[in-house]
Amino acid sequence: MIVPMSLLYLVEKEFKQMMRNIILPLVFLILPLAMMNVVPRLLTQEVRHVRFVVVDNDHSTSSEQLVHKISASPYFDLVAAVGTGSEGLAQIESGDADLVLQIAPRFEREMVRTGRADISLQANAVDGTKSGLGASYAAQIINAFAAEIAGEQGAATRAEILSSRFLYNVNLDYKTFMIPALMGMVLVLIVGFLPALNIVGEKERGTIEQINVTPVGKVEFILSKLIPYWTVGLVLLLYCMVMAHIAHDVSPRGSVLSILLFATLFLLVISSLGLFVSNFSDTTQQASLVMFFFLMVFMLMSGMLTPVTSMPAWAQTISLFNPFRWFMEAMRAVYIKGSGVSDLLRPLLCLGTMALVLFPAAVLSYRKQS
Repeated sequence: MIVPMSLLYLVEKEFKQMMRNIILPLVFLILPLAMMNVVPRLLTQEVRHVRFVVVDNDHSTSSEQLVHKISASPYFDLVAAVGTGSEGLAQIESGDADLVLQIAPRFEREMVRTGRADISLQANAVDGTKSGLGASYAAQIINAFAAEIAGEQGAATRAEILSSRFLYNVNLDYKTFMIPALMGMVLVLIVGFLPALNIVGEKERGTIEQINVTPVGKVEFILSKLIPYWTVGLVLLLYCMVMAHIAHDVSPRGSVLSILLFATLFLLVISSLGLFVSNFSDTTQQASLVMFFFLMVFMLMSGMLTPVTSMPAWAQTISLFNPFRWFMEAMRAVYIKGSGVSDLLRPLLCLGTMALVLFPAAVLSYRKQS
């Protein structure tokens, strides 16, 4: 296949314009750095430093051991020990505590005799996520303590423990789940937004008229706008992968070539979408607002923050046309499960179909005036 010299010259022009911009090289360097190092720490899905109050009605050695186990956990901070449940609830009402742990009288005696005892957990559910996870963490510690006490009393009172095994993400590390999605966000911000602003910028500067009077075809012109950003996008993706390995020890279990295949299709889709928007926009403000709308849709209906299966039926239907959803599913599968292309035929088909639709749409929507 012979590449037209006009296309090579136009691509060279785009690269030179890109490098002459003082801001863009800094964005290419800093944005992936922030997304891979800062954002995973800010978007933490762990709940730590849950403040709890103890109402110990037993004052036994076992109750003190239980309180010590909970307070020794990095997830909990002991605020106070009070005498009554109403005093504990007052701590919640004043905002000084998130949980009230109330230990029943004769706690140690019942644990030794029957292996069971009454413990009450009351949580401040204004922040549902924090209270729910905090109560769940406390329940796990209490159950582990009960099993330990029961085991010391012999097989007759030994508690039955359900054994769980977590596949793929053994340590339930949220960074392993979130980082592949953040790589997709970097590509959306760089390869989706910038091509959308490129043609509009030339319209505002008046330089696009010089292109319109040349014999350069539509396909060559569109490719000259996309190829530099495809190249930058693939380089930034590899840059993000290296930083994720260095900063968080997160590396793909599957093939890097599989990631590059899906990334190439995803870049084609979002860059074509950006150019399609720019062809119908007269100002950078119009293009920015439209692309910001698509960015919000991509984030909220992709499964990045909440599972797609938890969304309403109409939202799940719309998410089928979200390229970010399919790219993120492929990235997470390759990173976490080690999946290959043969295991990801559905995302491959969806991204390929979107590319076949959006790239011709970007070319045909460009109105060249001779």
